[in-house]
Amino acid sequence: MSHAPSRAPSAPGVPRAAMADLFDGIVMAEQRFHGEGYQEGLAEGSHAGMAEGRRHGALHGARMGSEIGCYLGFALTWHCLLQKCTDPKNSKKLRALDSLIGMIQKFPYEDPTYDKLQEDLEKIRGKFKQVCSMLNIQSDFRLGNERSSLTF
Repeated sequence: MSHAPSRAPSAPGVPRAAMADLFDGIVMAEQRFHGEGYQEGLAEGSHAGMAEGRRHGALHGARMGSEIGCYLGFALTWHCLLQKCTDPKNSKKLRALDSLIGMIQKFPYEDPTYDKLQEDLEKIRGKFKQVCSMLNIQSDFRLGNERSSLTF
């Protein structure tokens, strides 16, 4: 029994080249669909990532703004209170409050790409704690129970 080399089947009346193109189209369909799926997934993922990043940034930006606003309100209030007092011991406290207020006013609120954002925020937090220590005030503002506090 002799074995003839196998050949691609040929439909009657269809040229062999046309059959080869048909098979190439089928074989290449998987690769084409994979590429199209990748592009669609990339576009959808990018859109979802941008939306999630925007929400995350807004949330953390609001928290940071609230924290810094609290520090500024605290510093301005104490500055006003201490200016009215004639005690000479207050000059050091007033200088520390002036320093804190200056740091807050120089903070780059409008530039989220500022490379020292976290570093400057940590410096403000440190100065706030220093001022609280000088004023003999707890820096975490605990109001009695754990649930009603303003900690940052």
